Order: sequence, then structure tokens, then C-alpha cells
Amino acid sequence: MIDRRGFIQLAATASASFAVYPVLATPGGASQKEEDGFQLNLKKSIKEPVTIKEIALLKFDGQLILKVTDKEGRWGCTLCNQRMPNLVSLLHGLVIPNFKGKDARDIETLLDRVYVADSNYKYTGMPFWNSVGHVEIAIFDLLGKIAGVPVHRLLGKKVKDELDLYISSTTRETTPEEEAARFTERMAETGAKAVKFKVGGRMSKNADASPGRSDTIVPVMRKALGDNITFYVDANGSYDLENGIRMARYLEEQNVDIFEEPVPFDEYENTMAVTKTIGKMRLAGGEQDTSLYRFDWLSRNKALDVLQPDLFYNGGFIRILKVARMAEKAGLGFSPHSPKNDPVAAPMLHLMAVVPNSGGFQEWDIRKPDLKNWYSPHYAVKNGKIGIPEDPGLGITFDETIWSKCEAIR
Repeated sequence: MIDRRGFIQLAATASASFAVYPVLATPGGASQKEEDGFQLNLKKSIKEPVTIKEIALLKFDGQLILKVTDKEGRWGCTLCNQRMPNLVSLLHGLVIPNFKGKDARDIETLLDRVYVADSNYKYTGMPFWNSVGHVEIAIFDLLGKIAGVPVHRLLGKKVKDELDLYISSTTRETTPEEEAARFTERMAETGAKAVKFKVGGRMSKNADASPGRSDTIVPVMRKALGDNITFYVDANGSYDLENGIRMARYLEEQNVDIFEEPVPFDEYENTMAVTKTIGKMRLAGGEQDTSLYRFDWLSRNKALDVLQPDLFYNGGFIRILKVARMAEKAGLGFSPHSPKNDPVAAPMLHLMAVVPNSGGFQEWDIRKPDLKNWYSPHYAVKNGKIGIPEDPGLGITFDETIWSKCEAIR
């Protein structure tokens, strides 16, 4: 386990690793070269235009799929996250029209334009950028397949072959003893060496999920899992500043390594105040954020120790790599929000292949995956690790017969 001082020293000695990132724009104080944009050299990898003909939202076996097809009939896709069913009209009305007919190799420019086209900036936030993120990720799957390389080869220099994972619970509807039993079972199956579980009541104004749960769950989990397991704890903005500090100090005494979102995510000054009160424990957040300016503020002001943007919520690979670069330049850790264990996790694996400042374990859903026979691979976690995909695109293979059976969602 690396304490805050050790982590910052590690990041400082890794300054040469900036070379793994393409040149990118950062808010405030960037050089002119940086302001020129995120330069992926996609036209060097793919010589001929890739004209987007169709972008379709499909449904099969209860799962939404975002599929991008070019005029040559080649396609890329991504499974959709749980937010997309509520964003269908925004996706079709504001996002898709700004990508159809365009050269997919110009994805950096297209991301800039979709934000300002038709006053789309008025819709900015997770719903808008989550819609954009699905399109961008599917486009990268298409480009990777055309180039015959895994997506991470299009994003930068690969710096790791596998990821260390923590298994993550997304519920508070359990007793501490029930959580301990769940984690004990899944750790035996996955070999994970780190876990994340919940305290508080989720944006609850200091109310606990059940009486006394938050003040007892850490000792119960520690007794069940042992002293050598790394603990991450997530409050999902449950506390005001006073109680956020109280819980942070308590968790630090309990040898928790990372505390996530003690106060509501958009209370930036309060977030920073909690961070400044703790010692070796690290504070994490950023899952809900989509503003590159605010991520820059969080980085420059050291308001957090670890930035955790969501790859889909934040608009895809290009925008989240900008956040990763901000974190690295500030000496912070970077660990994206990704409580998945199926193909929705594939983009995270490619992303983290090129990010040097991961700062610890990466998120993986505690639940057993719901294995489907119409896609592969089915990810297997062994010894708490998972390998980086090396097949073209995102590395997901689909049964071709599903496409004729899909329902178009409009």
C-alpha cells in the first residue's frame, strides 16, 4: 500500500511517462502546441476516409448496443451502460446527426464540434456526454478493426499488460455481515487483493442506510477479510462537511486506503477541505463530473488525491485521457469509475493500458457476470488481475446472427 507522500514521490519520478500520452489540450496555461489538440495520428494509421453511414441504437436480449457502420459496411459497437435507456431522445436528436456522414478519423474535431453544434452546450453534463461517449467508443471499435489493432494502440503507448483489480459493491441494502460474506466468496473466486464497499446513505444528508451500519462495517469486513486486504470506501456524497471530516478521520484510523465522495460531488471546496484534513488516506472522486475545466481545478488545487471520471459519462477515450494527463501533471492518481464485469468494461481495459498514473487497483463489479452466449470473451479475473485485450477494436466478438434479430430503438 502506498501512502499519499509515497504516491506523490512516485508520480514525480515518472515525469518521463508523459510521452505515452498524445499531445492534448488542457484548460488554463497550456502551451500553444498543447492547445492544438489531442493528436492521435489516426490518418497515419488508416489511410483512407472512414465515412460514417449509420449510427443505430439496438436492443437484443435486454441489452442496448450502440453500433456505428461506415459506407463500406464495416462496423464497430459498444454495449451500453445503464444510463442510456433514459437518454434515447437526446442521443438521436442532438448527438448522432453530428457524426453521420463524417470521417471517423476526424473524431477529435467531431468531439469539439458536437459540443457547440445547435447550442448543444446548453445540455452539457452527464446525459449529453454519456451519449457522446457511446458514439465515440463505438467509433474507436470501428477504427481499431479497420486498422487491425486493439484500441489501445490508437490511444498511445502501452505501459502495462494487465490490471490489478478491486472488487466493488454497488449496494447498501445489506448488513455488514452480509457484505463480508459476499466479499469472502468473490475474493476466493477472483483472488482479488482489494475491495470497495459503501458507507452512508447516498446523497442522504448524513442519514445512514440503516442504523449503525457505517460505523460497524469496516471492523466487520476487516475481521472477515484480514489485515492484508486493501479497503476502499465510498460514501456517494452522503455527508455534510462536518460529518464528512468525521467519517474520513474514522476511516483513516481503520486503515482504509481510499475514501470516495464523502460530500456531494459538486461541493468542490468542501471536498478539498476534507482532503486537507487527512494524512495517509487518499480522497477520490470525479465519477459524476464531465467538465474538463472542473477536473483541471480539482487537479491544480489538489482537491482530490485520485480522479475517478467515468469513461462513458465523460464522453469517451479522448476526453478522459485529458483528465488522466491533468492528474499525472498534478501528481495525482487516476482510477476510472467502472463497476462492470462484461463487455461494458472493455473500454476501461484499453484506456488503462496507456495510463501510467493508475495509482492503485482498478474497479471491477463484485457480482458474478451474467454470461451471454452471443458475445465473447467472458472475462475471467485470476489472482486479482485481468489482461489487456489484444484483438482488433475493443476485442469483443459477437454472434453475427444477432444483428437481424435486434430491435431498433428510436
